[in-house]
Amino acid sequence: MNLRRLALIAVPYGWLLLLFLVPFGIVLKISLSDQALAIPPYTPTFDLAGGWAGIKSFFTGLDLENFTYLTTDNLYWKAYLSSVWIATLSTLLTLLAGYPIAYAMARARPEWRPTLMMLVILPFWTSFLIRIYAWIGILGQTGYLNQLLLWSGLISKPLVILNTPVAVYIGIIYAYLPFMVLPIYATLEKLDSDLLEAAEDLGCSRFSAFWLVTFPLSRPGVIAGCFLVFIPVVGEFVIPSLLGGSRTLMIGKVLWDEFFSNRDWPTASAVAVVLLLILIVPIILFQRHQQRQQELDA
Repeated sequence: MNLRRLALIAVPYGWLLLLFLVPFGIVLKISLSDQALAIPPYTPTFDLAGGWAGIKSFFTGLDLENFTYLTTDNLYWKAYLSSVWIATLSTLLTLLAGYPIAYAMARARPEWRPTLMMLVILPFWTSFLIRIYAWIGILGQTGYLNQLLLWSGLISKPLVILNTPVAVYIGIIYAYLPFMVLPIYATLEKLDSDLLEAAEDLGCSRFSAFWLVTFPLSRPGVIAGCFLVFIPVVGEFVIPSLLGGSRTLMIGKVLWDEFFSNRDWPTASAVAVVLLLILIVPIILFQRHQQRQQELDA
């Protein structure tokens, strides 16, 4: 029995070791290295042919200069703060847009719910990059949105939406809306309608019953959806690059420039390590919340 449990545990832990811990160890090692005009573009490299002296020189060549450099250049901490702010505001906007959708799906007739869920996940059937590119044709000055507004007479000249923060928020909300809707819907679907009827019988209005009963019970889905949106948006690269242009500063764009434009792998790795450390905080908070919720349910 113990061997079976060990085998079951070994599979996910082995997967985690192979696809997360090992790559993270490589990135961490590069972040402690120095830039070099060679292949690979960093030093020192681990070489067993040098014997013990080579191993010793390898470890003595590692330092924290790249992490110190991140604190001296304003670009990096501004990019981190901007990324966290954009991710936070995008998460709140996605919640405001996604909660009514999830609530309507949960209150719909049972035979309609599978169809509504399919409509929510339908965008996943298309490439993420193609969907974001499509918004360029929608939000451009000659795009469909401006053409519609000009035709309706609501505006007299085209609006400048593309390459602005507004376009970034629109793209993020569109791309990550299903990640907010599905966890909230899964929670609301399990909600006992008798609780709402009891609250209304006790004198609560529909809004009061929603605020005092429905929303607190849906809080686990709200928290899960917020984390599913916030964590990937912090490191988002495609949406700010295509829709935000040079005006939008996010750490994903800085990371790309360091790796592929400047070819400064050590600094880019240090940026990635700090970004991961920032994301670990909400992940730990989410896990603690889940443990507390399980303890309360038990």
